[in-house]
Amino acid sequence: MDKMLYVAMTGAKQILQAQAVNNHNMANASTDGFRADLHRFSTYPVYGAGYPTRANAVAENLGFDPGSGTLHETGRKLDIAIQGSGWIAIQAPDGSEAYTRAGNLRITSTGILETATGHPVLGDGGPVTVPPSTQLAIGGDGTISIVPQGLGPETLASVARIKLVDPAVAELAKGNDGLVRMKDGSSAPADASVRLVSGALEASNVNASQSMIQLIELARLFDLQVKAMTMAEENAATATKMLNLI
Repeated sequence: MDKMLYVAMTGAKQILQAQAVNNHNMANASTDGFRADLHRFSTYPVYGAGYPTRANAVAENLGFDPGSGTLHETGRKLDIAIQGSGWIAIQAPDGSEAYTRAGNLRITSTGILETATGHPVLGDGGPVTVPPSTQLAIGGDGTISIVPQGLGPETLASVARIKLVDPAVAELAKGNDGLVRMKDGSSAPADASVRLVSGALEASNVNASQSMIQLIELARLFDLQVKAMTMAEENAATATKMLNLI
């Protein structure tokens, strides 16, 4: 009975972990540029004394879904979206280089270009700074052009270029902070083939309907594990009564 209880308990625990991943995806279904986390259940034998006659279902992390979300126009000059594959290079809180698809940018009072979550956007030589201007435009290749304050439109000039990268998905890993990094800790080289769409944002690639169905399936699986634990307890109680009759 103890083996049955152990397997059922382990299954319930793993299902709770899968539910946490699925719930996190659902919570970010409306987060711009969010990439859904992936998981699957794998079977692993339970080794110990005797033969491995039991197996556990273990929830494994499969990384993230690299698929693109839909683009929606905003008309805002500081909103950008990557068309196709690629990433926007940003500076993580620890100073390392990380990547995101969330292009809702802003300029701080000191002229630093950063994401809505406060991560500085990187250019060719570090964080991008934008001088005070009356007009601003971001080109398809990430070039930022401005008309300086106090000058006419004929003074339009390029002041920086956003670093855009496109490493292979297999070389990337998503952290708990939602940012993507190179698995080996290096920095990906800039890729001139990555293209931006200005005045638009990319929606999350989470399939809300599929996530809701999965939520129901996981709840049912958890209920089955709880019933198995209850059955193990009932069987143990019945066996104890039978032994008392001997």
